[in-house]
Amino acid sequence: MLTVRQAALDDTQAISRLFRSQITAWQRLDDRGQVQDVPYEALTIYERWLHGGTWMSIETAALQLSHLLHGAGLPAVVEAGGQVRGYSEAYYGQEPAPFGVHLHLAHLAAEADDAGLQDALITGCLERAAALKCARVTVSCLASDQPSRSVYERHGFEALARVRRFNLPAKTGQVFYRATEHLDANPEQIRDWYMPVGRTGSARQQWETLWPRTWFAIPELRNQRAHRLHFSVAGQEAFVYCQQQLYLPRCADVFIWSPRPLSPQTLAAVRDWAHREGYRTLTMIVPDEAAAVLGAEAEPDGYALDIYATPV
Repeated sequence: MLTVRQAALDDTQAISRLFRSQITAWQRLDDRGQVQDVPYEALTIYERWLHGGTWMSIETAALQLSHLLHGAGLPAVVEAGGQVRGYSEAYYGQEPAPFGVHLHLAHLAAEADDAGLQDALITGCLERAAALKCARVTVSCLASDQPSRSVYERHGFEALARVRRFNLPAKTGQVFYRATEHLDANPEQIRDWYMPVGRTGSARQQWETLWPRTWFAIPELRNQRAHRLHFSVAGQEAFVYCQQQLYLPRCADVFIWSPRPLSPQTLAAVRDWAHREGYRTLTMIVPDEAAAVLGAEAEPDGYALDIYATPV
């Protein structure tokens, strides 16, 4: 008998254990820059984070689960015999077509990739979407990940969109704009907005992951440059999150939310601002239809992600 229910803070340890079980080796760099295998207990919270993010430590897992339970997302677990054996995480979103009102299934983890546990979690997500009157459930999947695609296709998911990753130079441009710091993390600000750059999950998922300053308690994450900005350019506005890459400090990952699709003016403004901040290369993930806006200087790196959807 499998039971799917909303996750609770008491589930934190079990959920973290599910994600940690996917890590085959715990490692860190020594003083000479050499990789060394170490016991999990010997790693700092930040070193554990580097292996897979929030669920790698009980401390950060509790913060994440609390954030979700306060309204950021919809965490759920599947139990068998009174034991948590799987976890899913979904985000309610309202965006322009083709996504519309949807529930995005962002994470799916089950013991030993058990198909029955995965099916129970996906079915639970579909039922939750119906209760929320969503038009569809969406999920992201690497174009090369055939096993995951097979799981979703079994539940009626079909390809809806594809995004690809590009690198392009930051450079000064002849464009008038205003960029100001914007720390308000209320997701209502992006209701019915596009996410033309950086949408690897959903606009709401990316917002809840990036905009709140949840991880400022970890010094290494606090010290990594991250900019939360409101842009006004050519009569348009946009929220832009720009984050310095971990191992390439002159490079930055860019995420954009806007009431309109990506425009050349917004792109020029972001490139100009980034150049003035000392960045030289910007990494942007965009849907196929927006790739032309990036121009001839943009170089694809081969990364492609498909977004699948099934009607509710």
